[in-house]
Parts: sequence; structure tokens; C-alpha cells
Amino acid sequence: MLFFGRRKKNVMNKITTLDTNWVGHPKSIAAALLDSENHRAIIDPGPESTLATLRDQLRANGVEIADLDAILLTHIHLDHAGATGTLVRENPRLAVYVHSKGAPHTVDPAKLLNSAGRLWGDELKFLFGETLPVPRENLRILEGAETLTLGSRKLDVVYTPGHASHHVSYFDDDAGVAFIGDTTGIRIDNGPYILPATPPPDIDLGVWNQSFAAILDRRPARLFLTHYGFSNDPSAHIAEFRERLHHWAEVAEQALTSAANDPAPLDADARDAAALSAFVKKSRAEMDEILGSVEAEHHAFTAALNLSFLGLARYIRKRTAALDAPS
Repeated sequence: MLFFGRRKKNVMNKITTLDTNWVGHPKSIAAALLDSENHRAIIDPGPESTLATLRDQLRANGVEIADLDAILLTHIHLDHAGATGTLVRENPRLAVYVHSKGAPHTVDPAKLLNSAGRLWGDELKFLFGETLPVPRENLRILEGAETLTLGSRKLDVVYTPGHASHHVSYFDDDAGVAFIGDTTGIRIDNGPYILPATPPPDIDLGVWNQSFAAILDRRPARLFLTHYGFSNDPSAHIAEFRERLHHWAEVAEQALTSAANDPAPLDADARDAAALSAFVKKSRAEMDEILGSVEAEHHAFTAALNLSFLGLARYIRKRTAALDAPS
């Protein structure tokens, strides 16, 4: 079956979902194993804390880390890319594909880790493990608009910022699959709820809308989400996610406004805490209603609702400052 009619499909190409079982949570982080004519690549290997599980998942598919040829990163957030340096240390011939804006932080992850430490605190090591630098010579720098040849597989690279300023997506036209990282949110096993993931510092809803358009222009038959698995109706998925993303931004803005207008003598930190609490309460109630409490907790763990508020609040404040600035 041809999805686009642009290339002849190669039946030897295979896509396998690898569940990394993030700190005992199945179906939270998925890596994608791409196998094509003796070329093996992983898209978003996950954090170093899940490396033992990743290794087991690869072996279950007859693959060792030494057999891998490439790692393709949608972006460098630790839940997607944290294991990369450790994998390269074990297999020094690995090529690592990453956007130019993210590449410096793979070579020297100090700023990335400092930022993550402020967000995750004492849980950082438990959740993500050790993040090692990637040697510069292993990097293959992307800007978007490239076509990668991996065995007989062709992957087109598209720049898709919004969730992160260095985010790219990979399009396998033969398979009709778009590997879109976090660009279209969190949806576990094509389930009934799509959850925004909006951590600081790069959230930008304006450019995010452009990324939605870029994905839809490619007309993929399926989306592959790192959190988690395939989504089978990209147009409907993106329409629903766009609506919820902007809805959550409105909820965050309302929470900030309500806290700012509270007549109680609160300092800035107390107002921020009140806004965060109001946002989490409202968004979690929405999730509970649709998913039930158990699966809502699964989604909330995967996304970290408090970080989603912080990212949206930062975006709202930057947007407000830009609008208030003299022309």
C-alpha cells in the first residue's frame, strides 16, 4: 500500500515500538526502533534511567546496542534524549541526529541539567539517571528540510518548534508515519484523551500552530508519539490537541489573573503557588472525568502538570510583556 505515491515501499523496513517502562510506569515513554537493510536506528532512546529496559527490549528484537547505527532525536529533553551519551560511550560509531539549536547542549549538558534540576529537584537522578555528553564528532546537525537515508529507508526532517525551540519531526512517507516527539502532545495507545506537555522554557503557541500545519501538509497516515505509541487519525488528533492546548493556556491565564487579583496580602511566590494549584486542580478534574482516576494519574505522571503550568505561565508573561512594550 502506498500512502503518498512518492516512493516505492520497501517491505524490509520495520518500525518497532520499544516500551522503556519509565521508573516502573509502562506506556509512558516509547522509543522507536527503525530496521532497514542492516541499518538500525532509534528515535528518542529515552532517559538513561531506562537504559536497562531499552537494552532488554532491543535484545527481544534480536538487536544489541553495538548493532545500532544511529540515534535520531526529536529534541533534547531528558525523557527523550538523556540516554544518548551513554549509548555513544558504549557504541562509539553511533551517528546522533539533532537540531542545531539543541546540539550544543548534547556536547555540554551542564545548562540542560541545571535547568532540569530547578524543575525536578531531588527527583532528577531517580527519574532520568545520568546524562553524559555526546562527542561532537558523533553529531549530525539538522536544520529541517533534510532527507536522511537509513538503509533503504528515507526520512524527511521537518522543523517543528512550539514545545521546544529545537524540535524536529521525522517523516517516513513509505510507511505513512510521522515521528513527532512531543509536537502533538501525550496520547497513550491512541486513547480518548490528548494531554498537552508544556514545560519551560520554550513554549510558544504561535509557532506551535505553524508546526501543526507543517505536519498536516505532509499528510501522514499515522503519528508516532513518544508518549505513547501510534495515533491513527492525524487530522482529528491535531485538531483536538490544538483546541486543548489553547484551552489550557486560557486556564493558566485565568489562574494567574485570579491570583494576581486576590485581595489577600500575598507575595509573588504565594500568588504563583495559588495559580499553579488552581490550574492543576482544574486540568486534573477534566482528566479524571474523561479517563477515570487511575489512567488520569498515569497521564499526569507522564506529563507533570505542574511543569505544564510553569511553561504556559512563562509563555503568557512573555507574550504580555511583548504586547505592552512600546512600539
